[in-house]
Amino acid sequence: MDHGYGFYLDEYQRDVGVHADDRRGHIECPDSAGFLAAHLPVFDMAVGSVAAFASAIDRSDGQVDRHWSLDPERIAASFSSDRLFRIGGEPISGFSEYSGFFAARDGWVRTHGNYPHHRDRLLSILELDPTATKDDVAQRISELSAIEIEQQAAEIGAIAVRVRTETEWRMSEQCAAARSAPMVSVRARGEGKALPNSERMRVLDLTRVIAGPVATRALALVGADILRIDPPAIPEIGWQHLDSGQGKRSALLDLKSSAGAAAFRELLETADVLVTGYRPGALEALIGQDLPAHLIHGRVSAWGWEGPWANRRGFDSIVQAASGISLLEGVENPGALPAQALDHSTGYFLAAGILDALTLRSHDGRGRDVDVSLASTGARLLDAPGRTVHPGLPTAPGLNVVVNHGDMTTARPALAEFEDYPEPARPWGTDRAEWAH
Repeated sequence: MDHGYGFYLDEYQRDVGVHADDRRGHIECPDSAGFLAAHLPVFDMAVGSVAAFASAIDRSDGQVDRHWSLDPERIAASFSSDRLFRIGGEPISGFSEYSGFFAARDGWVRTHGNYPHHRDRLLSILELDPTATKDDVAQRISELSAIEIEQQAAEIGAIAVRVRTETEWRMSEQCAAARSAPMVSVRARGEGKALPNSERMRVLDLTRVIAGPVATRALALVGADILRIDPPAIPEIGWQHLDSGQGKRSALLDLKSSAGAAAFRELLETADVLVTGYRPGALEALIGQDLPAHLIHGRVSAWGWEGPWANRRGFDSIVQAASGISLLEGVENPGALPAQALDHSTGYFLAAGILDALTLRSHDGRGRDVDVSLASTGARLLDAPGRTVHPGLPTAPGLNVVVNHGDMTTARPALAEFEDYPEPARPWGTDRAEWAH
């Protein structure tokens, strides 16, 4: 084990059971050159996750002599894609006015209100009406206890956490659960079964923001037929879909309706991979407990599947705030990592785990569950060597790492071997809920 990206790559390969003789592979990466600079070793985590995906590609296609030379600038651009994204040359605002750090009566709170239903729940616990402004939210939060806001948010499905120190987080039950769980868990399920007869890997993507879409977008690079399914009642944020929807088709199905559930079940029987971001038990309530025996089920969550927070909602920024990362990266006030790196790294670890699960399935025909969580990835970042007292400002990626499609500008893939994704993101919800081939 070394003090760079190998810390993460070694742990990944141990988690999924890669034989000691096959670990690492031919993967190299130059020094960071200041990309993703932070107090915590974010660059190492980013490179480690992309390296895990590259090594899984080698095992998937049987290549033993491929040499991967990872490009720090390409990785930084991919992980910072929201900051590079443009429509008509104009940047986007990644967070709504209801998302951010707010000073409570006894500390700091981090909120997330980008989606309308999350915004409405946040305003509800603050006893504010839908016309409330950011100033109204700030004033109301200043009158309340941070832990009180966090607890009320958890009760009704709003998203807000008390900003903790690293020490406070390490003393919590949820931190213990995140650290004890594998960074990537791959578990066999059921007995072997005949596999679907399809030329391409078929992937159903039921995820949003950001780890799940990053994982399936990565799988598009290796030729997967990816069909993203969304509920028609909860539209996706437009730019977010365009930023992470490359190489996929996008369809709408209401899984709460009998017709939608039946159509989804038919797709599921002929899929190779299902990727979900539901909290424990939520998907099973929609489609039943039994998955096809051959299916690889990739699951991503904020907090993991054990511990007192397993059923809570969360995003990268929320996990950073609760786990002490925000205070480590701040100066006078809480701060953040130079990218939503927990999300992106978790996405690449998930994509790698799915490829390795498919490789294992090719030998025994058994379906597998592949589990990752933002909290477990964050726990490795906090445990990793390589902290820096004075990291300096991160180096900004240049124009050579973006690509234009019409009036849309997006980051190129993290792996420099791919110039671009197979195709730009298609308009949200405009495709048929069926396989391409």
